[in-house]
Amino acid sequence: MDKLKPGLKGSVELTVGEEHTAPSVGSGAIHVLGTPVMINLMEAAALAAAEHLLADGHQSLGIHLDVTHVAATPVGMKVTATAEVTAVDGNRIEFRVEAHDEVDLIGEGKHERIVVNVERFDKRVRRKAAKT
Repeated sequence: MDKLKPGLKGSVELTVGEEHTAPSVGSGAIHVLGTPVMINLMEAAALAAAEHLLADGHQSLGIHLDVTHVAATPVGMKVTATAEVTAVDGNRIEFRVEAHDEVDLIGEGKHERIVVNVERFDKRVRRKAAKT
């Protein structure tokens, strides 16, 4: 966690295909980039900003997302999502996230991730699964 500092940035790109549209991901009927796909890109940008700096055996998990999706992106257009670390508090990382297509800002907001020890986390999940 010592390497994580405000100002770290990550980004990812995607060219919108039919499989990324709202009807394909179950979030609407218009053939434009679906909001869940935009959110996935924002999370991937946050991973690109921070995940490579985590200690072995640790990873981050998304715990909060507060974003707006303000413009439609047609099939065939490239989308770039960016994330910037704005705060690190214990095992919590906060990010400012944005997504742009080739013309507009299409979404923005805040994202929060928590860093966990993968082995301990997996044990808790297995215990929970055993209760069903």
